[in-house]
Amino acid sequence: MALIDCIVLALYLIGTLAVGLHYAGRNQRSQDMFAAGGQSPWWVSGLSSFMTLKSAGTFVVWGGLAYREGVVAIAITTCIGVSAILVGLFVAGQWRRTGVTTPAEFVELRFGRAAVQLYTWAMMAVRIVSTGVALYAVAVMLVALVPLEPGHPLRDPASGHLSLAFAIFLFGAIVVAYTVAGGLWAVLMTDVLQFIVLQLAVLFVIPLLWLKLGSGAPLAPLPPNFFSPTSDQYTWWFMAGWVGVHFFLIGAEWAFAQRYICVPSDTDAKKSAYLFGGLYLISPALWLTPPILFRMLQADADPEQAYILASKLVLPAGMLGLMMAAMFSATASAISGQINVFAGVLTEQFYRRVFRPGASERNLVAAGRWFALLIGAALVAVALLVPVMGGAERIVLTLTGMLFGPLMAPTIWGLLSGRIGMAAVTASAGLVFLAGLWVKFGLDGPLGSPVLAAWVQANPRIADVLVGAVLPVAILTVAHLLRRTPQPAWRALQARVDAYAPTPPDEHGVDHAPAKVVAISLGASGLLTLALLAFNRDGRGALLVFGLSMLAIAWMAWRVSRRRPGPAN
Repeated sequence: MALIDCIVLALYLIGTLAVGLHYAGRNQRSQDMFAAGGQSPWWVSGLSSFMTLKSAGTFVVWGGLAYREGVVAIAITTCIGVSAILVGLFVAGQWRRTGVTTPAEFVELRFGRAAVQLYTWAMMAVRIVSTGVALYAVAVMLVALVPLEPGHPLRDPASGHLSLAFAIFLFGAIVVAYTVAGGLWAVLMTDVLQFIVLQLAVLFVIPLLWLKLGSGAPLAPLPPNFFSPTSDQYTWWFMAGWVGVHFFLIGAEWAFAQRYICVPSDTDAKKSAYLFGGLYLISPALWLTPPILFRMLQADADPEQAYILASKLVLPAGMLGLMMAAMFSATASAISGQINVFAGVLTEQFYRRVFRPGASERNLVAAGRWFALLIGAALVAVALLVPVMGGAERIVLTLTGMLFGPLMAPTIWGLLSGRIGMAAVTASAGLVFLAGLWVKFGLDGPLGSPVLAAWVQANPRIADVLVGAVLPVAILTVAHLLRRTPQPAWRALQARVDAYAPTPPDEHGVDHAPAKVVAISLGASGLLTLALLAFNRDGRGALLVFGLSMLAIAWMAWRVSRRRPGPAN
């Protein structure tokens, strides 16, 4: 990575911190810090949800799969779009109509305090691991680009590149800093900026790789069925299960539920989920094309580094730094959303309830920032341990396939039906967890089955989905059928739903400040890209198109921000 790339990356990171500090003043109440005051525009919420599921882990895990096995990676990730559309149809509006400030508040109303304890600690542990993997992934990409001379204090003697631990600490510190300062508003706004820059950067790489393929460079041989949407491991049955798992995840995981809560109305919540789903139906074919094209040029790359190596192969000076910044942005979005939501839960459910029932709003905001700092420190520690835990791909697939379903399915069921209670929640989480342990570690023991063990070994991904999606639904179905009348807590919750009214607009009407922040930030990024013309002899046409594209989007956002505010619908 050239000096100009490092400068571009540094400027982008500084800009991200500046956005967080800009929104620090809006956090006067806990609702501002953790629910954006219920005034987030639906499109901001939808883009933020999209970016919350995206991270450098996307490029390391799914980019690596695309490099190894081809189009099947696109098919798997497109399933997430189907899940989000279903969430928009059945779930997102229900979240907003409950009138809660945090998802944990709903869990307490619906299932009781014991459920809050179970969900908080189980989900926080799972999410700290998954976001730690994302932080590890973006650090892996950075160190692949930064070789250092022997004797450099930041050099890893084993690889000859920048120390992975230093990269993890650097990126982790930046994400925690802007999340602690700016709360959910900072998370939402940086997500929007990161979405735009990331999509443009990916679109920038694709035509350059096509030109490289057409330049006469020798093509590498491809594996069989490289262009098939399925494979031996990832069958159509797996795809169906993947839709189910992500329906639970996107519909009930607290970072996503928070996006449905923070908008003004239930209609806005649905629109944000539809936007999220529509983007995930289209975008996988774009952002997984680069590693597929790179596989045609080079067959012996490390799959985890394939995406960034493809970018390094074709991008002009300075643009590689922007691509690295875009991948950091995606990771920052995933991490900051999780930090914010769990800091909110700990503040509202534990600090306020247990330690200081009479705490002022100022004290609650301060406590939330301390909790965000502690959670950030924990995920940095996990990121350092990812290689010991088996690598990024194995962790992501196991967590998603086996653990999110039993944790999320009861929440969605409890949102739509009154028949299940805490016993069903405990049964779903406990029995599925035990089944998962048995499938992973017990099939070769005294209680195992050689035939079943052989099948699981041959079909590990389908086994994950059966345990993580099918089994919890079966357990909840039985619990639902065994009870004929709604739980008492359901009636109390329905009273809140019946009293639901959309959040009224503030005295200034529709808030156009997000569009103004987007315009200023993208305008600066566009000018920076055009300045890179001075450092390149080749690729000037692509730089010009990229810079002008960002300036055009900035101009449109500025026009929106200059509209006179009026009453919200």
